[in-house]
Amino acid sequence: MMKKNLATIFMFAGLFLLGACSDKQHETISPDTETGAQPDAPHTAYQVMFKKVSAPRGITDFVLQLPADYSRDPQKKWPVIIFLHGIGERGSDLNIVKRAGLAGRASADPAFPFIVVSPQCKADGWWNVSDLDAVFADVKQLSNVDLSRVYLTGLSMGGFGTWDWANVRRANFAAIVPICGGGTPSQACNMKTLPVWVFHNADDPTVNVSGSRDMVNALKSCGNTLVKYTENPTGGHDAWTRAYNDPALYKWLLQNKL
Repeated sequence: MMKKNLATIFMFAGLFLLGACSDKQHETISPDTETGAQPDAPHTAYQVMFKKVSAPRGITDFVLQLPADYSRDPQKKWPVIIFLHGIGERGSDLNIVKRAGLAGRASADPAFPFIVVSPQCKADGWWNVSDLDAVFADVKQLSNVDLSRVYLTGLSMGGFGTWDWANVRRANFAAIVPICGGGTPSQACNMKTLPVWVFHNADDPTVNVSGSRDMVNALKSCGNTLVKYTENPTGGHDAWTRAYNDPALYKWLLQNKL
């Protein structure tokens, strides 16, 4: 679990347990500044479904997005990206999640070459490893899934969740992409063999850029030679739009395999 002294990471945070999708209220980020939601995308052939978690814990629902030809070739195995939203998408409306961040990017591109799984935290929740493990169990049951190419990404609150989940379940993921979040540098060596691409903006007023810098430095100190870091000088809290719109990110993901 990520923990301890979050005041140095969040500009206006108190102490709370990061990585937990609990009933405790977290109000350190305004939904208006955190949201990664985009306008409704035009109709495409990309398949979007709302699903229930088979054995739910704190997370009960997720958005499942499938490429148009997912079912046409039963022999083809597809890579998967699990996307963790920010605080602005918490609640019980999956329509908000499907327009946010990576999910919105996938919906807008009928040729997007990944299955995308986007769970939703409850209104007062936070990402919790055990809850996310229940979602991962459903991912493993999907047909046509390449379990050697499961990738994890998240923005802000989801960036913290990405660091936390990968720290505990490194063996699940071929690569991770934490965006404008932060982790626990003292535990970074658990991910010393994990390909990581981190994004943050230097002028982020919501989650201090030190959260990403400290994790990148800790990984490098552990001997991780597979870590990449993109820091833009400006852009505020929104480091995800540029990241998710960069074709180089998806090319890099597909180069990594368990």
